[in-house]
Amino acid sequence: MAQIKNLKKKVVNLKKYFETHWLILILCVALLIFIQAFIEFSMGRLAICKCGYVLLWYNNTNGHGNSQHLFDWYSFSHIIHGVLFYGILWLFARRLPVKTRFLLAVLMECAWEVFENSPFVIDRYRTATFAFDYYGDSIINSVFDVFSMCLGFILSRKLPVKLTITLVIVLELFTVYMVRDNLTLNFITLIHPIEFVADWQAAAPNMAPMNLSLFPVG
Repeated sequence: MAQIKNLKKKVVNLKKYFETHWLILILCVALLIFIQAFIEFSMGRLAICKCGYVLLWYNNTNGHGNSQHLFDWYSFSHIIHGVLFYGILWLFARRLPVKTRFLLAVLMECAWEVFENSPFVIDRYRTATFAFDYYGDSIINSVFDVFSMCLGFILSRKLPVKLTITLVIVLELFTVYMVRDNLTLNFITLIHPIEFVADWQAAAPNMAPMNLSLFPVG
């Protein structure tokens, strides 16, 4: 009994230490992202765009650089991921400290990024959506997708519920207006492709390039 009590005490102390030390959370998040990046590298994902440079923002969803740079139109979908993860964890794990829930959200997003960049999902994107030239995210884009999710989680934590819901609706309407795609359409076409939706998306005009270079590489 004494050993069990000592073990419980150690667990409680460890939990308190985690809750009061931000550095531990940052290190845990960094470790999860490193594992994600390592798995994707092992799967053959490119570290950066094969064009050889990194952009802060890539503007054309039909271009070869889509999902290869830091941020693009699909970054908004990953912000919504953060909102959804926050809501799910609040419903089913609200007794857990918010830092623990944040870490679980990062774990779920990292797992999704690995799954999203698996050959199965990449082939599904190419055959079921208008992304015919899609060949997976670059690792740096995938990592910044996780950062976008973190932003969504933090916003959900700080904003009133009604404002958070409004934000999700605005982002979905904004992206469908701008690029004829959003998280909802992406999910629908992956699960059950709709021909007229795919044709409508494929007919979208190319977006004008934006010169938002971060730094050249190589």
